[in-house]
Amino acid sequence: MSSSGTRRRRRWVPLWAQTIRFRLTVTYSAVLFGLAALVLGGVYAALSATVEAAPLNPIEVQKAYLKDGRWVIKEGHTMQAAELDSIEAAVNHRTLERLRTYSFAAVGGLFAASLATGWWLSGRVLRPVRRITAAAQEISATDLSRRIDLDGPHDELRSLADTVDEMLARLEGAFAAQRQLVDDASHELRNPLAVIRANVDAVLSTEDVSPESRAQAAAIVARATDRMAALVEDLLASARRASPAFEDVDVDLWAIADEAAEEYDALAARRGIRTVRRPGPGPVVSGDPQALRRAVDNLLSNAVRHAPDGSEVVLAAGSTSGWAWIAVRDEGPGISEEERERIFDRFYRAGRRNGHVSGQAGLGLAIVRQIVEGHGGTVAVHSRPGEGSTFVLWLPDTFVDSARRSSRPPEGDPLGPLPRRGSAGSPSRR
Repeated sequence: MSSSGTRRRRRWVPLWAQTIRFRLTVTYSAVLFGLAALVLGGVYAALSATVEAAPLNPIEVQKAYLKDGRWVIKEGHTMQAAELDSIEAAVNHRTLERLRTYSFAAVGGLFAASLATGWWLSGRVLRPVRRITAAAQEISATDLSRRIDLDGPHDELRSLADTVDEMLARLEGAFAAQRQLVDDASHELRNPLAVIRANVDAVLSTEDVSPESRAQAAAIVARATDRMAALVEDLLASARRASPAFEDVDVDLWAIADEAAEEYDALAARRGIRTVRRPGPGPVVSGDPQALRRAVDNLLSNAVRHAPDGSEVVLAAGSTSGWAWIAVRDEGPGISEEERERIFDRFYRAGRRNGHVSGQAGLGLAIVRQIVEGHGGTVAVHSRPGEGSTFVLWLPDTFVDSARRSSRPPEGDPLGPLPRRGSAGSPSRR
C-alpha cells in the first residue's frame, strides 16, 4: 500500500489510538496475557497428561442385605455403582473442567487488569517525555533560555533531557553569537562610512580643492572602502569557519596609527579638533593588521566623538618593558572610576552627557578589548572626570624576547599624567 493510502487509512484511527502510550499499553497487556495463558495452559496440559480423567461410567447392580452373616439379594431392587478407579477418574475429570473454567475467567480478568496497569505504567514512563515536549513547545527563536531540568534517576530519559538541555545551551550561544556578529558588523561599518562621508564632503564642499587634496581624499576613501570589503570577507570567513580569526604577520604599530589618524583628520577638523601625533621608535607586533587597525579606528572614533570642540586628540605609539603600545588621549568629560571596568562590556552605556545618553550601541570598546586580547595583549584606561581619558593598547613587542619581557604590561600612562583643567565635566558614555 502506498504512503498516501496509509495516511488515508490512519485518518479513521482515533488520535488516542495513535499515541505511544496506547501502543505501550497494548503491548504490555498482550505480553502479560500471553504469558498468563501460556502458564495456565501449561499447567492444564501437564495435569491432563499425568492424571487419569474420564466421565463416570456407572453400572446397575442388585441391592443386597446382610442376614445371618450372609448377603441376600433383594429381587427387583437395583442401584447404580462404580469401581473405585472409575470414581477417581471422574473426580479428576471434574477437577480439570473446573480448572479450565477458572483459568479462562482468570485470564480474562488479568487482561482487563493488565490494560489498566499498562495504561498507568506507560503514563508514568512517558511523563518525562511530556515534560520534554512541553518545554520544546515553549521554546522560540527569540528565547532559548528555557530548560527541561529533568530530575529523577539517571536513566535513558534523564540522559535525553540533559542532552536536549545541552543542545539548547549551544543553540542559545549560537544565536547570541549571531546577534553579536550583526551588531559588531554594523558598528565596524559605521566608522569607515563616516570617514568616507567626511572626506567626500571636504572635497566636494569647495571648488578650489587642489589636485593633491583630491588625490589624498581619494586614497583615504579607497582605504576605507578596502577596510569595509575586508570586514565583509572576514564575516563570511567567520561564518563558514574556513579561516582563523587572526592572520599572524609583523605589524608596524605606528604605521597603523598614522594611517588611522590621517583618515580622521577631516572628521576632526569639522569640529576644530586637532590630531596630535607622537610617533614612537617603530614598535612591531605579530598579529592581524586589519583587526588592529579596526581597534585603533574605534579608539579614534570614540575620542573624536567625545572630545570638545577646539580641543586636541593625541595619538602616540612606543615600546616599554617588552610591550608595544598605542595610546589615544582626548580632552573629553572623562570616565568615573566605578565605570572604567564596565565600559568594556558590550552594550554598556556609561554615563550621560548634558542629560542625554548618546545613541551609540556601546560596542566599540568591547570590540577593541576582544581584538587586543586575541593578540595576547590588554587594554588600559586612564581617566579623571572632567579632565579627559587615555586609552592604551598593550601588545607583546615582537623584537623583544619573551624572557626579557615583563609578565604584565606597565600600569602607568605612557603619555604621562592627564593635564589639569579648570572646569569639570560629567562622565561620558563610551
